[in-house]
Amino acid sequence: MAEKDVLGRSGEQLAARFLEAGGYQIVGRNWRGSRGELDIIAEHDGTTVFVEVKTRSGTRFGHPFEAVTPRKLRALRRLAGEWCAQADAARGRIRLDVIAVIGGLDGPARIEHLRGVG
Repeated sequence: MAEKDVLGRSGEQLAARFLEAGGYQIVGRNWRGSRGELDIIAEHDGTTVFVEVKTRSGTRFGHPFEAVTPRKLRALRRLAGEWCAQADAARGRIRLDVIAVIGGLDGPARIEHLRGVG
């Protein structure tokens, strides 16, 4: 497995633990839709939360949040709708969040959570 893939998986695991510690219940991970993947699907306070996780070893080439472009947000909204239709979960509230994980493989990681990005 390539180092970037190892870093990405590690970041998703850290993000899931971070969410669980904050009272979120993880209901899905790495869900594949027809046009992409949802990293984490969680429930929190009656809301289904779709979480995009961006992991970087540092910020030398920009902050991980910068990778979540308007185009990426549109794709995430479509995937969230697809998941809701499949899971028959459309009757509740939904939200898109992004978590940035910076570092983590060789030392401590910094985790930043943006709620309601799209």
